Amino acid sequence: MKSECCAHFYFVARLFHTFKLTLQITHQTLKNQLFFASRGARVTALDNNLSALEETIKYVKSKYVKVDDDGGASIISQLCDVTQPLSIENAINSSVKEFGTPDLLWNNAGYQGEIKPTLDYNIQDFATVMNVNVSGMFCVMQTVARKMANVDTTDSLASTTKNNVNSEDDSVSKSKKYSIVNTASVAGLRGTPGMVAYSASKAAVIAMTVSSAKDLAPFGIRVNAISPALIGPEDGYMWNRQNELHASSGSPYFSNDPKLVAEGKIASVPMKRLGSVEEVLRSVAFLLSDDSSYTTAFNLVVDGGLSGGLH
Repeated sequence: MKSECCAHFYFVARLFHTFKLTLQITHQTLKNQLFFASRGARVTALDNNLSALEETIKYVKSKYVKVDDDGGASIISQLCDVTQPLSIENAINSSVKEFGTPDLLWNNAGYQGEIKPTLDYNIQDFATVMNVNVSGMFCVMQTVARKMANVDTTDSLASTTKNNVNSEDDSVSKSKKYSIVNTASVAGLRGTPGMVAYSASKAAVIAMTVSSAKDLAPFGIRVNAISPALIGPEDGYMWNRQNELHASSGSPYFSNDPKLVAEGKIASVPMKRLGSVEEVLRSVAFLLSDDSSYTTAFNLVVDGGLSGGLH
């Protein structure tokens, strides 16, 4: 990877043209795929919903059609259930066959879970949130990192790492530059009322990011987290639906009027506005790129100052 290929958010002409990027998608993140594919990344989109994948591929190709240097497609999709390790392994293996070893991973699968006070929270839903947001994210990260590190599942990671660290010639590990970004949340820093499972899972993601960053550094793999909060648009389904759920949660911290919930949230942001999807994408791109080449084990907060001082 070349650092000048990654500074596209400073200089739009600079592209991700040599990168293979694995993204996990949700129904509302079509712009994510277009953002990276239009900048030259070879994108593998993962989701457990076939119709969402088909919609994503159609959307990206309608906005941006590109053939890479090897004559292959610039975006492919793989059906993947992050709660099933075999499904993850198969999806990543298929991606490697198409594009080769991934350079970048945006580990973005997530499940919000119920919005209810702790005393009313369903334990099964709590377990589901943890299974998707923590265990699933770890399994995806580990599977992709093994490809990046060129370590087979039967190899001894401990001995491989020790050899990498103790080697007199560490030019090999230094020549490899890979980057992983795990999606956390400001909820993991602040502990959002009515979202005990989600908040706990995102706190775990932040800790997992820091620990794995130290383990993977000898392999030339940087691992960082992104923690967004209060991302618009104001007329978007996700923003409106979450305000409705907070209003109906019975929590004393939220009004029972969704409009007042929304107004209260925005008023709590020092910048007095919602963030945009584009602002999150540019922050992720920074962490994935060589512009952040000396940054690892870091949680980048994108929240307009909401959680200032809690980083």
